[in-house]
Amino acid sequence: MSHQYHFDVKMTCGDNPEISNLDVSLEKQSVDVTTSLSYDDVLATIKKTGKEVLGGKVIQ
Repeated sequence: MSHQYHFDVKMTCGDNPEISNLDVSLEKQSVDVTTSLSYDDVLATIKKTGKEVLGGKVIQ
């Protein structure tokens, strides 16, 4: 089952091979993620990069 998440993240670029779809907006400082991973797993992965997560929500 796929899940879709939205995170507001301070960043310059990004990529993760476990993510099936990644929509990054440098202008908006946000990332939309489609993956089979849980929200908490994706959030932890982003935080491990040292990026500041300003907020997040489940989209679908």
